[in-house]
Amino acid sequence: MNMLLNNLRELRNYPSAMAGILVVLALVAFSIYTLVTIPYDEAVTLWRGGENIWYRLPRNAPPAWINVFRRQKLPESIILNSAQGEAEKSTEAMSQGQQMVNLTFTFDFQADAFPDALALYFQPTYREKSPFVSAIWTTPDGREIRIGDFAVSTGTVFRFEQDDRLRRRLSREVGDYPAHVALFMQPDVEPPTPLKGTYTLHLSAVTFEEGSDLEAEFIAYGKVYGIAGTDHLRRDLRIALMWGAPVALAFGLLAALGTTLTTMVIAAFGVWFGSWVDDLIQRVTEVNLMLPLLPILIMVGTFYSRSIWLLLGVTILLSIFGGGIKTYRAIFLQIRESPYIEAAQAYGAGDIRIVFHYLVPRIIPVLIPQLVTLIPSYVFLEASLAVLGLGDPLLPTWGKVIQDAQSNGALYKGLYYWVLEPAGLLMVTGLGFAMVGFALDRVFNPRLREL
Repeated sequence: MNMLLNNLRELRNYPSAMAGILVVLALVAFSIYTLVTIPYDEAVTLWRGGENIWYRLPRNAPPAWINVFRRQKLPESIILNSAQGEAEKSTEAMSQGQQMVNLTFTFDFQADAFPDALALYFQPTYREKSPFVSAIWTTPDGREIRIGDFAVSTGTVFRFEQDDRLRRRLSREVGDYPAHVALFMQPDVEPPTPLKGTYTLHLSAVTFEEGSDLEAEFIAYGKVYGIAGTDHLRRDLRIALMWGAPVALAFGLLAALGTTLTTMVIAAFGVWFGSWVDDLIQRVTEVNLMLPLLPILIMVGTFYSRSIWLLLGVTILLSIFGGGIKTYRAIFLQIRESPYIEAAQAYGAGDIRIVFHYLVPRIIPVLIPQLVTLIPSYVFLEASLAVLGLGDPLLPTWGKVIQDAQSNGALYKGLYYWVLEPAGLLMVTGLGFAMVGFALDRVFNPRLREL
């Protein structure tokens, strides 16, 4: 144990190892933070909820930080909800139980590009007669544009670009442009240029029943969003990028531990008991080495289940009798002839005690570097299965993000962030464990220390 600790202390002499350790520790801390702030059930609900949950977010929007590198700034989403006090609200009593509800949304627009879309989400309160709404748009230069007059019921959504009457009205006033361009453009300027300043959207609603009321939410969908951007279903990619870390580390660590430890113990038993036990282990290993791991996992995911835990179990099962059996067997054959093994037999140590107390501990220096370097290979295996469409349908993972990006032509549409973000995290994970593993190999392998 003291020798093991001394060898681990030698890692301080390898800058690459220290950098790798920092990367691994950062991934572990990031995973713990994710599990605490976004529990599993919440993550699954958010990821599978689609537009029903993420309706406030723009579709296929790059991360907001790209504005730092752009001369012309892209707009971020503007979300104003009267129910949360983000609009001026007043009520005027009228005759016969009627009343006028006034909602005024005011916001400042300073972007160099037009929003992606405009929408109003209404939450009226009534029994039988729904409120009737009139909407007026006021630009920074004082122009007033009538948006429309319509009745609203529960769940009514007014999408500016999809209203034919508004489109015809704007076409007569400013030209044939979509609403999100026509309402923000400078008049008589070609090509269309956003007019910066303070905009106002005024809603006047007439209610026809006692106790009726109206709340509304105005959304100007931007072209950028958050730290990670959004996908084709308006989902915040931050959820998948965060949850991809604990999933990747859990899959990689469990697969590496389960495979390495089980393989080592089986090889030790085969060497110690010899005879037909060793022959059986070697024949099973030789047959298993001919079986392709990835096609078998694809077959399991296609015909049985895509559960990540089932695929993890199959991965461990097929990897136990791998090439490591041969490597460990060669080392154990040398250890078995050591004098201290004969001494252990002389004082009456049993077979199980010899295997676990005298054979296995001697191979730990070889085991540790291999264990660390195996983790990223299984991380990439899980991501590969997800890219092939065989990832767990519930969990948001890095591979699932890449698969969604591929299915929706992200690279052809110029949405490079959709692919580069999860791919970058996969590469950083692999690099971190690889740097630590290679340094451990140099520390524990005397033949490499002089290189």
